Amino acid sequence: MPQTTGLILSGGGARAAYQVGVLAAIGRMRREAGVLEGNPFPVISGTSAGAINAAFLASNADRFDEALAELVSVWRHFQVEQVYRSDVLGMIRSGARWMSLLSLGWLIAQKKLRPKSLLNNDPLSELLAKHIPFERLPTLLEQGHLRALAITASSYSTGEHVTFYDSCHPVTPWIRNQRLAQHCRLSHKHLLASSAIPFIFPAMQLDGPQGSAYFGDGAMRQTAPISPAIHLGASRILVVGAGRLLEPPKKSHEEPTYPSLAHIAGHALSSIFLDSLAVDVERMQRINQTLELIPEEKRLATHLRPVQLLLISPSQRLDTIAAKHADALPNTVKSLLRTLGANHDKGLDQGNALVSYLLFESAYTQELIALGEADALAQKEEIYKFFEWPTSKVNTNNCAIGRDLGLA
Repeated sequence: MPQTTGLILSGGGARAAYQVGVLAAIGRMRREAGVLEGNPFPVISGTSAGAINAAFLASNADRFDEALAELVSVWRHFQVEQVYRSDVLGMIRSGARWMSLLSLGWLIAQKKLRPKSLLNNDPLSELLAKHIPFERLPTLLEQGHLRALAITASSYSTGEHVTFYDSCHPVTPWIRNQRLAQHCRLSHKHLLASSAIPFIFPAMQLDGPQGSAYFGDGAMRQTAPISPAIHLGASRILVVGAGRLLEPPKKSHEEPTYPSLAHIAGHALSSIFLDSLAVDVERMQRINQTLELIPEEKRLATHLRPVQLLLISPSQRLDTIAAKHADALPNTVKSLLRTLGANHDKGLDQGNALVSYLLFESAYTQELIALGEADALAQKEEIYKFFEWPTSKVNTNNCAIGRDLGLA
């Protein structure tokens, strides 16, 4: 039986540039292997910024290589102004209101004066409308270029994690503890909701399984990020993360200092975007190992099946890379981050993680793309085996053999 390949792209704000580098390298490998046509990922699932990359590829599934080149170009030339307003007026209307609320909140009695988010992401809405043609999706599904697309978001109203999906075949919406699914026509509003980083970008109102509700970043309360691709029919899944999933232990002999708001925010975002994916990967590994112990004839009598999984995640700390390029941020954004305790003059030591999610600038995104390409190349042999491409052209000198699903 032919395998159905799924692609899962996790969240992480500007860190999602890494995913584009990984996919660019895989695209080149595919051409080297002589596979020149078709969409390699019939099932695509994305969360937060990963949902934006996922939707771009899905809405251009009939021209995968060309679409991937366009996606790389967008990320290589990114500027903050394409995602959120960084001009003085824009910052006054968003970030400055937050600062006023923190210091003079008792004076702000009128609800209309309360800010909805730290930053105004109206430019992102315009960018999505320009580059992601959702109107093509129904035809692509009907013609078989794509099997399914899933976008996840978290409901502030009900506390549930919701996967919105569209597919070419009937899929019964799944219901799990705090996890729901809904079949619908996907739109740019779903992307804005899924990528609405808590506190930083505004929530979006969507029609969910429990009625109309406000939704935020899909990584919040996401306990099983691999699950949507499996429900939608994927039997082997490539997962591209946006942060190191296993950090080496740190030892510090210095006296700790009290964490700033920027430090706490970065720590919280890293927990939201990284922890659930690492746990779900380990869970899938254990399930696959357990299924291998069941005789095949008995396993075939059940709905249980092993799922081939390949994970590619950054081999370097992305917050460290972000610190090198923090100067590229507009002065207004740097001033806001300083107010939150990310001291740029001292290298943003306690705000690197937060900066790494907001640094939509080409100097940073280009380095992440290059890292993604290098990490994919390091797993070249595993990638060829995963896709079952002919291996005669694989240069094993460039392969890292034996890495355990990218967790090394």
